[in-house]
Amino acid sequence: MNWENPKVYAVKHKNLDTRMESRSGGIFTALSDYCLENGGVVYGCILRDDLTAGHFRAENKQQRNLMRGSKYIQSDMGDTFKNVKNDLDNGHRVLFSGTSCQVKGLKSFLGKEYDNLFCVDIVCHGVPSLAVWKSYLDWQEKRNGGKCISADFRNKKDYGWDSHVETLGIKDKNGKIKKVDSEVFKTIYYTHCALRPACYHCPYKSVMHPGDISIADYWQIDKAAPGFNDNKGVSLVLINNDTAEEIFNKVSGEIDSVSCRIEDSMTLPLREPCKIPARRDEFWEDYHNYDFSKVAAKYGGHGIVPRIKKSIRKLMGKKY
Repeated sequence: MNWENPKVYAVKHKNLDTRMESRSGGIFTALSDYCLENGGVVYGCILRDDLTAGHFRAENKQQRNLMRGSKYIQSDMGDTFKNVKNDLDNGHRVLFSGTSCQVKGLKSFLGKEYDNLFCVDIVCHGVPSLAVWKSYLDWQEKRNGGKCISADFRNKKDYGWDSHVETLGIKDKNGKIKKVDSEVFKTIYYTHCALRPACYHCPYKSVMHPGDISIADYWQIDKAAPGFNDNKGVSLVLINNDTAEEIFNKVSGEIDSVSCRIEDSMTLPLREPCKIPARRDEFWEDYHNYDFSKVAAKYGGHGIVPRIKKSIRKLMGKKY
């Protein structure tokens, strides 16, 4: 199979509940279900209790479910590479999911090919600073008088798949949990000012990826497969080799899929890395020298106008 011209599919999991618990179309659940049902283990990213991200080993579907959903921060790998190698050497089937650089890092660490390893890489827009994420949470806690105990980076259930609203759960001193909707961190993220320096030079911002299967939100779906989008999530799937095609065929009973053209599927992360923004130095100077409220206003769109826009979206039927 030609890695420069992968087979492309739009995918929706047939189980709507599964799809709504996912951030795109649920293809990760279908693939990881197959691995678990055949005696394997799954490694992927979860959001930990302190609302940082870390890689985690799952032996069952309940544990795997913690890996669903987008986390727009870098995952702490810990001893994951060593644990994956141990599982592989002991004959376990392993599905490893992560960004392209994490998949490449794992393969470099292993130093040889394993027939019992299957890698799913996430088409990544870029990884923002963990420090900015923590400052954002601290700012929200101060504004709302409580401790942030949960974070949904993209609240699809309330706002639909094509929206991007982060919802925080903040617990006050009386134990009451308040939901706080915001687009501040998302807006900062898409300025590209807070990305890690390496992300501006990422070698995987193309259709060529180190994973067996590459997955992403299918943002070009209305062009690639008109009528397939119901605003509940569609996965873009790139089949990068024969092993991937074989496993994809084995999960076909769990998914609805449409073959698409790569030419109709191209988003920025499939073409080139984000360019270094002209305001990047200015952003970091402001971040280090001012209260986060100024950063939120200047780079995150915080203020009365974004709140009005969000209310209008709700009234126009964006809430599902």
